[in-house]
Amino acid sequence: MKIIQIAIDGPAASGKTTVARGVASRLEVLYLDTGAMYRALAYLALHTRTDADNGAALARLETQQPIRVVPDRKLGLGFRVFAGSAELSENTLQSNEVTAIVSTVAAHKEVRELMVRAQREAADAASVVMAGRDIGTVVLPDAGVKIFLTASVSARVARRKAQLEAAGVDVDVHRLTEEIEERDRLDRTRAVSPLAPAPGAHVIDSSEMSADAVVDEICSIVAGVRG
Repeated sequence: MKIIQIAIDGPAASGKTTVARGVASRLEVLYLDTGAMYRALAYLALHTRTDADNGAALARLETQQPIRVVPDRKLGLGFRVFAGSAELSENTLQSNEVTAIVSTVAAHKEVRELMVRAQREAADAASVVMAGRDIGTVVLPDAGVKIFLTASVSARVARRKAQLEAAGVDVDVHRLTEEIEERDRLDRTRAVSPLAPAPGAHVIDSSEMSADAVVDEICSIVAGVRG
């Protein structure tokens, strides 16, 4: 079976992680959540007291303690995330402190160049489902299948609330709504790789769809491309 790259982009809490993991499992290919990589660097910035507004310092930090994503289908996430030699838990990656600065960390050109290089290397090695915010536009512009997955703010708040509570994190719905709306604003307006559907992307509004239904639709698109 020929190698295929499947790019899934979308705003925060649109279901990218769950759907991408489901598609990868169904197709038995590698899954890579690029957002986890940026969250790992945000955690490092907090842990080392590196200024989230200093792109050069963040790039040095990533070089000193490289962010790695290792597939592991036995885990709910589908992968393990390492910063240097330290493995980071889902609770750590999804913490309020990390969420508060991850968009700022990810906006820096120096940071994105390092991350994109690592992401492309992973995608060149084997068929991959990659989820993020600029996969189809920047990381894998020649991907065979491009998806832009969106959902209403209320649907995304409900999903993120359930995800955080399952991970043992207390949730303030009002604050969570504000955080998601602010991340949307930052993602759409950042100077480097702003969030937008890639040319030729299939736009899927998952507000009223189950994750399984979205996976079914994407796998049908992939089947059509593969012939």
